Amino acid sequence: MEVMHQTGSPARGKSIALAAILLVALTAGIWIWRAQDTAPSKGTGEVRIVSALAMQADVPARLTANGTVTALQTIEVRPQISATVKAVHIKEGQSVRKGDRLFTLDTRTEDANLSKAGAQVVKNSADLANAERNLERQRELFRQEYISRAELETAQNQVDMLRGQIAIDHASVEASRVARSFGEIAAPIAGRTGAIAVYPGSLVHPDSTALVSITQIDPVNVSFTLPERELADLQQAFAQGEVPVAAKLDLPGQPDLEGRLVFIDNAVDTASGTIRVKAEFPNPDNRLWPGMFVTVTLAPRTLTGALTVPVQAVQTGPEHKFVYLIGADRKVSSLPVTVRLIQDGIAVIDGIAPGAHVVVEGAQNLRPGDTVAESEGKGGTKSGGTGKQ
Repeated sequence: MEVMHQTGSPARGKSIALAAILLVALTAGIWIWRAQDTAPSKGTGEVRIVSALAMQADVPARLTANGTVTALQTIEVRPQISATVKAVHIKEGQSVRKGDRLFTLDTRTEDANLSKAGAQVVKNSADLANAERNLERQRELFRQEYISRAELETAQNQVDMLRGQIAIDHASVEASRVARSFGEIAAPIAGRTGAIAVYPGSLVHPDSTALVSITQIDPVNVSFTLPERELADLQQAFAQGEVPVAAKLDLPGQPDLEGRLVFIDNAVDTASGTIRVKAEFPNPDNRLWPGMFVTVTLAPRTLTGALTVPVQAVQTGPEHKFVYLIGADRKVSSLPVTVRLIQDGIAVIDGIAPGAHVVVEGAQNLRPGDTVAESEGKGGTKSGGTGKQ
């Protein structure tokens, strides 16, 4: 037992020592490999980075908001006379055109009133003709001095009264004709019908529940709000011409819908500091439906000749934002910038010249005065026309 213990101890010690050496060697190799890629090399003193050029271009400043689809108009169809429903010519949810028949009412009472008014015109016309003949006779007798002027004026007054009565009768005929036309109820606008509240035989009145509602959904409106700071640019673009607006549905694979700005509210909401606006969209395939939520995008202004860099190039310091500028000697310097806009992976900035060479990746390892070298095998970052140099 004592011999076996003495011979096994050296072998176990050698195994432990060998494992420790391998672990240290592996750790050192990983550290050296990472240091070569991300830190200054001991031989060259260069920091590996990815760079891009600052480019100048016209950049549309897009605004994005959440919008709600609203109908262009909704009409409640009501009867204008008291009658029973004779026929219903539509179905619930049906698309109708302007002028399509919706309901037919029982108009026998209106037909009788129209006939009565017409008969009254005929009667009074006959009385007028008789009164006019009598007036001619009275005039002849007055010229021969057989009657007094008072009798002549009485005959003239009778003719004038009958002429006025006939004018009233013609107005009554027209009123009865209009009332008769109310028996055929047609669609006042093109749109889609809602629920139908009556059936054949239902008694309806002008002050009763609407027979049906019609909602116009082609074209359709999208209502949304924008911050009040955008009001000046929005009004200027609206005054200069048509302002395009895009709407995106929250559905995969659906293309954006194109519309135009049609309304800017006349007051800013003091509670939220926003202005209410509307855009109009063609909707022939009914992709937009009242009540839906969509994402709205518009660009009321364009930054002309804006200087753009990849957004990763902009660094945040304790006092200001800055970029690392690469000089002709491949040394970097910190340059403060002002960010005007960030969208689509680019930043519009002020503070550097067009064509300036800036660091996009690897800035976390840099200090002003460091020498840099472009990383090999890494893709550049694009910003408008910017890319890896």
